[in-house]
Amino acid sequence: MDAKPVLLITRKLSDNAEARAARDYDVRLNPEDRVYDTDELLAKCEGVDAILPCHSEHFSADIVGRLPDRVKIIANHSVGTDHCDLDALAAKGVVVTNTPDVLSDATAEIAVLLMLGAARRASEGDRMMRAGTWDFWSPSFMVGTQVTGKRLGIIGMGRVGQVMARRGRGFDMEVHYYNRSRLSPDREQGAVDHDTVEDLLSVSDVLSLHCPATPDTTNFMNADMFNRLPDGAIFVNTARGALVDENALIGALKSGRVAAAGLDVFQTEPGGNPAFAELENVFMLPHIGSATFDTRDAMGFRALDNLDAFFSGGEPGDRVA
Repeated sequence: MDAKPVLLITRKLSDNAEARAARDYDVRLNPEDRVYDTDELLAKCEGVDAILPCHSEHFSADIVGRLPDRVKIIANHSVGTDHCDLDALAAKGVVVTNTPDVLSDATAEIAVLLMLGAARRASEGDRMMRAGTWDFWSPSFMVGTQVTGKRLGIIGMGRVGQVMARRGRGFDMEVHYYNRSRLSPDREQGAVDHDTVEDLLSVSDVLSLHCPATPDTTNFMNADMFNRLPDGAIFVNTARGALVDENALIGALKSGRVAAAGLDVFQTEPGGNPAFAELENVFMLPHIGSATFDTRDAMGFRALDNLDAFFSGGEPGDRVA
């Protein structure tokens, strides 16, 4: 009987995903769910055929150059691959996959939560109730922004963006979008396509980011971009923190150009940006866009499907490099 491939799983996955991995692979787990530093990660990679990492593990060109030659595939437990130098991995002959589709609904749910939480001042209200300081009411008390009937701008009309568009229509929102290429009419579902991001921003009462982080998109939401939004816009980011110049967003929030922001991702993770915590008009979550039991199982299974295809001699369905 042939030996099972040796698989390193760098973080604690769902119980169901780890059980399946242990059934089919000689698996090395991380039950303490520790974040490995570079040297420890490379040491763990010795003697393994495959790595199943999360976004917390970074495979820069330097780290890729130090990977053991035995490693043949990195099956990411994420949609985003900005933590991987895909060119360096391809040059080394390492296959890279991701887990699209399975987290679209969960991430769009969080985007809706952030949109509503930011618009209706949920974090302020929650803090007030927990502190026991609610002792006043009037028609002018805790007035927020109504999203029903407003214009929803979406940057990145991929899988998550399209689900967000459907959820927005449930609030009778008029959907506008910018994408690298225009969608077909059946996928567009009446959404208004814009040729440029700048044109989209001008009509976005609510702006939601659903695009990947790349060298070209780092800090693309800068002061100039925020100034193009309508006064009092709501800003939502469930994509990647690297997309946003956080100082520019703070300036827009303080000036009122952006009425409120709902953020699930930050440039520094974990931890976030303490400056946001000083602002009442920010509703924040700790990068939990895909954190549901159903989605965590599905992500783990999707990564393992890609590994199964690779080690059976086939082509992984979600290959990105």
